[in-house]
Amino acid sequence: MPRTTLEPVATYRVQLTPDFTFAEVTGILGHLCDLGVSHLYLSPILEAMPGSQHGYDWSPPARIAQALGGLDGFRFLREHARALGIGMILDLVPNHVGVASVAHNPWWEHVLTFGFDSPYATYFDLYPADTDTIYLPYLGRAEDLADLRLDERDWLVLGDIAVPTAPGTVAPGDDPLEVHQRQHYRLVAHDGTQIGYRRFLTVNGLAALRQEIPAVYDATHGWLQELVADDLLDGVRIDHLDGLRDPVGYLTRLRADLGADRLIYVEKTLAIAEELDPSLPVDGTTGYETLQLIEARFTAPTGAIELEETFRTISGGREGDGDRLWERARELRESVLVSSFPDRLQRITDLLSARDHQVPPHILRQAVSLLVSSSPVARPGYPATTEAVLNRIDNLAAENLVAAPGCEVLATAIADPDYAPEAVARLGEATVAVYGQAIEGIGYNRTARLVSSQELGCSPLIPAINQPDFDERCSWRAAHWPRGLNALSTHDTKRAEDVRARIAVIAQTPQRWRIFVDELWRMAPPPHSWVCYYLLQNLVGVWPDQALPDEQMRARFSAFASKTLREGQVVSSWSDPNPRAEADVLRWLDTIQTGIPGLAVSSFVSLIADAGREESLSRKVISLTLPGVGDIYQGTQWWDDSLTDPDNRRPVDYTRSLDHPKVQAVRAALAVRRRHLDSFGPGSDYASLTVRGPAAAHLIAFSRGHRGVAAVVVVGVRLALMFNSPVTRGKAYVELPPGIWVETTAGEEFTGSISADALLAHKPYALLELKS
Repeated sequence: MPRTTLEPVATYRVQLTPDFTFAEVTGILGHLCDLGVSHLYLSPILEAMPGSQHGYDWSPPARIAQALGGLDGFRFLREHARALGIGMILDLVPNHVGVASVAHNPWWEHVLTFGFDSPYATYFDLYPADTDTIYLPYLGRAEDLADLRLDERDWLVLGDIAVPTAPGTVAPGDDPLEVHQRQHYRLVAHDGTQIGYRRFLTVNGLAALRQEIPAVYDATHGWLQELVADDLLDGVRIDHLDGLRDPVGYLTRLRADLGADRLIYVEKTLAIAEELDPSLPVDGTTGYETLQLIEARFTAPTGAIELEETFRTISGGREGDGDRLWERARELRESVLVSSFPDRLQRITDLLSARDHQVPPHILRQAVSLLVSSSPVARPGYPATTEAVLNRIDNLAAENLVAAPGCEVLATAIADPDYAPEAVARLGEATVAVYGQAIEGIGYNRTARLVSSQELGCSPLIPAINQPDFDERCSWRAAHWPRGLNALSTHDTKRAEDVRARIAVIAQTPQRWRIFVDELWRMAPPPHSWVCYYLLQNLVGVWPDQALPDEQMRARFSAFASKTLREGQVVSSWSDPNPRAEADVLRWLDTIQTGIPGLAVSSFVSLIADAGREESLSRKVISLTLPGVGDIYQGTQWWDDSLTDPDNRRPVDYTRSLDHPKVQAVRAALAVRRRHLDSFGPGSDYASLTVRGPAAAHLIAFSRGHRGVAAVVVVGVRLALMFNSPVTRGKAYVELPPGIWVETTAGEEFTGSISADALLAHKPYALLELKS
């Protein structure tokens, strides 16, 4: 029987846990159907490491987790979803596998037991030492080996670490340190330069897999092929695509397995001026570039400039934008490459040196380091990125940053796919890892002009975008990626969409913000002004309406602050924690959440909260109606004050009232999409509408249609703080396309030029349909 292909209208991402399984998801299908969602989008469903709450540390052999309901539970969910007309998208994790508990990963256990003689050794991206020894960076310091012991299984144990021993290497009464020396591996300090396997970023518990090897692909995708054969899924999301050695080759084989009509979405960050390579056999990305586009359009550019001055004052002259921020980012990436990824830098250098013996290795190493640290694209190596990368290499040579021979070798490798393909693949993977660790992991916790622009896919260098550029990117998306996801929140975002919407309003009142910060600093002097300024913006973003934070909120924020302090590596870090500095900051946070300082924060929040809510509704509707497919993260159909994981993976209370402005916004937008599928899918049109009047800058207005005929008009409020009165709203007029337009909820009819006051009298967005 032929497949029934569901045209995507919107996806709904659910985070599965042992407490929220396939059975619980089945229970919310009616709610998702009521919202208008077309596809359920599940987090990873395979067996994972013990206690896993996310599934990205899956463990072989690949099979659906019993803790989630197993294959039978998944089939049950699929049948119920299909009966309601809801498709199924699964989250695939091809890049890595969990190895934190060796006993729960038979492949990794076999490799550690038998070394490179294990048939599974080729599954992992191992970096053997000269003696074919695998270095495991599991120790806090080398001296910790003194506490090594043998357990009843003859495994070597050190705290939470337990690793197997090779047959015949242990005898009764043996010294554990001597046994350790007989193994195919060595336990070494985490901050050393010897690392024996490629990890996901710097996470020891996630070991990279070599999907370019057919046997590895087969071993990790057999379960998926069985689901495809039984028609149990409608699409997949690929986690960390750029971490693979050969993303294009992987996707080509995956597309062949899935068939032409199933959806493929790739998690991939794009540089601001970068487009997804059109040769990829996918339907689009998971939507970080749309998140950035919406975030930038809702940020006041002049306010961002004023906030730059505030940040410089607070931080003692540290710039938050411009060329210096880019230079600091480059320096940070170079530092992280050397300190956290020396193995990758050395491997690329060795591969290039083997190809060209004339150029000294230190010159090649310098060229690689500078290109990785200043790459103009998210990952070199895709066909569409070649020109931009070659231009950057030319600049490195022109600026005399690298000796010409080093640049020549790099340029040849990038331009000629057959010259050094392994080196280029490693270069691309290293660039992604370094960016993720240096910029998203460290840098975004070190600058604080406006933290709403420091999000996945975004850049504090470019916090705002003008209307023509916004429209150009939307039109491009309609023409090239009409099914790509439009995200506002994900399980990886650092701040939920509602939190960012409120923080962005600060840029609409920068002078009042400066007064508030000065007052708060006098009442409660911070122990570290720059770090505390960053935390303050986040605290304002999650501050409760008309109240001081309760104990639960304060505990959640303290956990966020502690994580931020260590990831930013300014006053503390994961490798070298500073308990005293952390305690000082947490005490300061307690101070400003109570008493007179707390009232001062509440007073400022009351000034911007309503505008933040209005803009959040407007953003939501726009994300669901722009070119692409809206992606709704669990719980964001209500207000959501989540911060970075694990805070944003908390259980969702689905018993909340459906009489909620955000639920209503989602329902209205998706109902319109369903009634006009041709106006939103492949071949659909996007057109910006003319907005006139002194207050025109406060509106985003566009039409969606098909074959040049507009069928739907969407209008949303931006910069809402100064657009909150009928008089102001009466100073903006939207020029509607020809015809009579009916507002979807109230049924009012409009034609011609209509004032924002009439159009937006009851809510900060409008959805209009052409009257037939």
